[in-house]
Parts: sequence; C-alpha cells; structure tokens
Amino acid sequence: MTADAVVEATGLEAVYGTGDGVGPVDLRIDAGQSVLVLGPSGSGKSTLLRLLHGAVPHAVHAQVEGAVSVAGRSVAGTGIAGLADVVGVVAQDPESGVCLPDVLDEVAFPLENLAVDPAAIGPLVRTALDRAGAAALAGRATAELSGGELQRVALAAAIAPSPVLLLLDEPTSMLDADGIDAVRRALDDVRRTTGAAWVLVEHRLDELAGDAGADALPERWIVLGADGRVRHDVAVADLTVPMLRDLVGEGCWLPLDLELRALLGRPLAGESLAARLLRELGRDDAAPGARPAPGSPAMPDGGAPLQPDGPTLRARGLSVARGPRARRRAVLRGVDLELHPGTTTALVGANGSGKSTLLTCLAGLDRPAAGSVHGPRAGLVFQNPEHQLTATTVRQEVAHGLPPDAAPRVEQALARFGLTRLADHNPYRLSGGQKRRLSLAAMLVHEHPFLLADEPGFSLDRHASVSVLRALRDAAADGRGVLFSSHDLRAVAGYADRVLVLADGTLLADTAPLDLLRDEALLARAGLRPPALLRRLAHEVRDGRELVEVLRAMDAAALTLGVAA
Repeated sequence: MTADAVVEATGLEAVYGTGDGVGPVDLRIDAGQSVLVLGPSGSGKSTLLRLLHGAVPHAVHAQVEGAVSVAGRSVAGTGIAGLADVVGVVAQDPESGVCLPDVLDEVAFPLENLAVDPAAIGPLVRTALDRAGAAALAGRATAELSGGELQRVALAAAIAPSPVLLLLDEPTSMLDADGIDAVRRALDDVRRTTGAAWVLVEHRLDELAGDAGADALPERWIVLGADGRVRHDVAVADLTVPMLRDLVGEGCWLPLDLELRALLGRPLAGESLAARLLRELGRDDAAPGARPAPGSPAMPDGGAPLQPDGPTLRARGLSVARGPRARRRAVLRGVDLELHPGTTTALVGANGSGKSTLLTCLAGLDRPAAGSVHGPRAGLVFQNPEHQLTATTVRQEVAHGLPPDAAPRVEQALARFGLTRLADHNPYRLSGGQKRRLSLAAMLVHEHPFLLADEPGFSLDRHASVSVLRALRDAAADGRGVLFSSHDLRAVAGYADRVLVLADGTLLADTAPLDLLRDEALLARAGLRPPALLRRLAHEVRDGRELVEVLRAMDAAALTLGVAA
C-alpha cells in the first residue's frame, strides 16, 4: 500500500450473473480526499462502493477480478467484519442497515462491535447524532422514523467510530433541506477532524452543493458510463463543456452552474435566465403548463387548475398517531383534502411531517385514528420499491394481477420505463433506480383512477426522473388523479398543477407551485428551501406557465443530449 493511500484498486471488476457489473477500475484515494461517483441508473455506482467494503462478493455474489485494499488490508482476504473499524457505510436503503429498535442503540451498535470502552460510547453516540443533524431523534424508536429520519440515523452510525474511509450511497435521497445541510456539515467535519476520505454516490447535486455551486462538492469526480466503465476521472476544476455535455447526456444530475454551462455552452451575459433558456433551448410545446393537454383542466395564470367532473378522493379530519401508548406521537392531525381526476398534485414537507403516512391512509393501507377517506381505491407506489415486489422476474412483476390479454400493455410499460432488456431479471437484483422504475411501471399499468407515488424520483438519474415525471403528467392528462410526494421542488414546479404543504402533521397550504416558491414565510414554516435555480426563476417569470416552460425546456434539452450520446 502506498503511503497516505486509503484505497488502492487495480483492475477491479465485478460481473453479476446477469452480465451487469462495473469496471475494470484502477483507483487510488488518499487520506482526506473526497470523491463523487456519477453515472446513470444501473451503471454500477453502488456496486463500486460494495466492492470497496467487501459486500461484493462476500455478501452479494459476483465474479470479481483485480485487487483492492483499504487502509493496507486486502478486501478479499479481510472481509466485511475485518474492515468495520476503518470503513463506515451509509447504504442506499437505510432500512436495510437498521438492526435495533432504538435510535441510541442503533448508533451505539458499531461501537459496541468494536469493543469501544463502554464509558466512551454514550458521548460518541451523541456527538455522531449531533453531527448528522439527528440529535432530536435520540430516544425515538427506529420503526417510527420516516425514510429521511432513518438516513440521518444511518449517517450517525457510520461516522460514530471515526472511520478512515466513509462510503455514502445517496445519503440525501430522502432528506429535506435541513437534512442535506447536516450531511454537508458532517462530511466536512469528519474530514477536518479525522482526515478521513469519503466516496459519495449522489443524484441531488444541486441541493447538496447549495448556493456555493460545484465548489461545495467533492473535488474529484469519477463518471461511470451505462456499460459500467469509467468515462472520466477528473477534478472539478478541469471539467470542460464537452465533458459536462457528456455527463448530462449520460443522465447525470449536475449543480445549476455546471448544467447551464453544459446546456448553453457559455455564461449568462446580463439577461434574465428565464429569457435566455427559452430563447436558446426552445419551448416544450407538449407541456400542459404551456397549454392544457386534451382532457386536462385549464390552468389560470398563477392559480390552481379548474376541477373537472368525475370521482374524487377525499380525506376528512384525518388523524394518525404512532408509537407505544406511553409515548404516542401524532403524525397527522385533522387533515382535509380533495383530489380530482386530470390533476397532478405534489405533496411536500420536511422529514417526519407525515407525507408517507398520508399516502398510505389515502390508499387504504393505514387505518386512521380519526377521520375518514372516501372515493375509489387508489394505487400506491411505495417509497421503498422492495416493499411491493412479489414476482421473480421483472416482466412477471409488471404483469402481476393482470389478465393474460394485458400482455401488450405489459410490454409497452417495460419499454416506456427502459426495462425491456431487464424483463427476465430478478427484481431484487436490480439497481435502486431500476427498482423504482419497475415499481412505477407495475402500478401505472393497472390504470387505477387515482395514483399515489411516494418519492417517485428517489434514486433516479436525470433522464429516468424526467421520464417518470412525464409518465405521471400523461396519466393525469388521461383523466387519472395523481398525487406524488417529493423533496425535489424543481420536479414539483415543473410537473405539478397544485401543491399540498404539510408541516408537523397538519396541512399548511393548498397552493400553486409558483405561489409556493414566492411565499418565503410559507417555505420557512414548512422547512422547505428551493435550490438557487428555482429561487431565481420564481422572481423572473411572468406566471406559472412560463416557469413550467423553462423547466421543461431544460429537461427536453438534457434528454436530447442523451439521444445524441
């Protein structure tokens, strides 16, 4: 092992039985270095992280070639347990790593496994929770936490032992603005105080970068192509416009400053961002926000869509509580809402505000303590795609519950979500983004009059995210009612007709996307923080239609780069 090298890999490659995989990769990571791994869904980003801590092949079978060492230890010869004192891991699915029912015990667990002095464990646990922005969760039961809250706990458990290498697989995917800030602070703090290196897989780069832009992100980027091979290993400062266009073409999310360089090729010169984007990228004439789609409600300037006739899905006085009787906690309180066909509604709020619980109640899967739900049975896409998998192949999963004559619809759904080549694969062997696309395809093909989706953009690359949002838009244009939760306010502004804002289990507002973005007081009360792009556009555009046009023009340009690639 070279002096100061935390990771050294030579010819490292993993191939699964399906033929998918990653590599070969030659890699050296020094102490204190930060690395961002980018690539489209299914390119092998998570597999690369698993190779670095031994989960592949010690826990997940694959044919592995080459060699990799961490802190001077051969991963092949040491295994997962033998690296536990030097490697901290935040998995893509935080539920998969939770072992114990109490938050404090969960964060203490890795310290206990490493035989840390019992007297030191309590202070170390509290320090880790504070660094992860999770101090308020101490004493809570892990089963009561939202996905975002679990991510904070998982981060605290990973950094508690002060590892020399931290591996993070989409640690902000379910987090609100405060949670993303906590991740950014925790990573900076860990590197400053311990000199640890860290490798990050992340899609939400604009939010993670914040107002500082690309300068706030890891200094080194490794870009994987769809074939799992390294396309670029480059410092941020050395990214050229052709490289950036290649990244967007591959489906990578970029912070705003870099995406604009990729799409426009040069910086702005004193004119409004909205006007420049519309002039140079064109208008997305298919956008219902620009002109109503057939069968969809017309939208007046800056207002909510007009409601068409048809069945409604209504909640009246909805209240839900969680936890044992001694410490029962209200999750929803007196929520009233009404969903209509032909309308796409977004549900936003901070972690723990009750979004997932509201969706499960509306779908009839969670019985409220008080109140009622009336209307047709809705289809629900879970936040965790694995919670709804039932079949042994992707095709069978999409066809589950459908009659034999629905086979053409199944094939259409597979093609629309880019799953045709994976049709005979086991759903559990897919990447996180592929599982998300599968869960949406399987639910959309059933044609429920109302579709509920919990974080449908979770774990998706740029191209897949746009495809999913367009599929939800098209479902509404066909006369179905759509309600989706999201932390991605850019997706909300570009594809929702209406926004429901939750905070502490209560409905704060039922408003239009542009009105939300311009209401600083409401954003603050709900714990929402739009990225720089939306804040700027919200003050430049004339109305909600123009905001939709700008955002969808950017989406269309990103997809065009992908076709060109």
